[in-house]
Formats: sequence, C-alpha cells, structure tokens
Amino acid sequence: MMTRRPVPRLVPFFNHVAKPLVAAGMPMGPNGMLTVRGRTSGEPRSTPLAIIEVDGRRWVWSPWGDVHWVRNLRAAGKATIQVRRSQLDVTAVELDPAERVAFFRDTFAPYARRIPFGGRFVRLFDGVDISDPVEAAKDRAVFELRAVSY
Repeated sequence: MMTRRPVPRLVPFFNHVAKPLVAAGMPMGPNGMLTVRGRTSGEPRSTPLAIIEVDGRRWVWSPWGDVHWVRNLRAAGKATIQVRRSQLDVTAVELDPAERVAFFRDTFAPYARRIPFGGRFVRLFDGVDISDPVEAAKDRAVFELRAVSY
C-alpha cells in the first residue's frame, strides 16, 4: 500500500498560482495540466504538474505518494493533459515497483540532470534524491500516459 507524504506548504500556493497560468497556455517548463474525473464526484479535477516527456513517451509522478490526483487517475485510468495550448486524451498505466525504479534511474534522473539545477530543484522542492532510484521510487506513484487513438 502506497502512503501519503506531507506536502510542503509552498506546493498549494504554487498550484494556486500555476493553475490559471498553465490553463492559459503559459510556458512553464515541463509543467502542464492533468484533468481527471473525481473518483466520487465524477467532476473533472485539474492539477498542474510536471509532465515528463522523453523520446515521445510521457509520464507523471507524485513526489508525495498517494494524493488525491493519484487516486483519481488510478480509478479513472484516463485523463486529459494540456501542455501550453495543446490537449491530448491519454490512458494512464501505473508502473509497478520495479518499473518505478527503472523510471527514476533511466528516464527521470537523466532528464532532471539536463535541466540547469534540475537535480537540486527535485531534491529541495520534491524531497527526492535522484541519485538513489530505489529510494526515489519507494511510495511514489508513477504513471505512463499513452495517447488515446480514435
């Protein structure tokens, strides 16, 4: 069972500021908007978060474990992502523990290291040491987002 970690006080403030900017299409690095139906209300719920894109594949991850958007995405299995002004319907496949370790080791750590101060940012803001993929993967949800083909 995945646990929930304490969310730093700065995160809700950042989300409150970032949400309208991301929704308006403002470029904010890898940040985009994830919209998923609420698991009890059925209402669309939108959350700004980093959408990691490498070699045409996309992932989202939760530094704080089993938070509401994770539980909603897990229940719905699909979502809409918006990056700048482009929207895409996706299915979400949750990675198992071994796949999460591989994600942090082979995808996320190299991605973060390519961004100036990326590794430091992830360590300070998200509380994750990307040099230890086993610990980084522990109790953190990671979903691969695959485009829905109609």
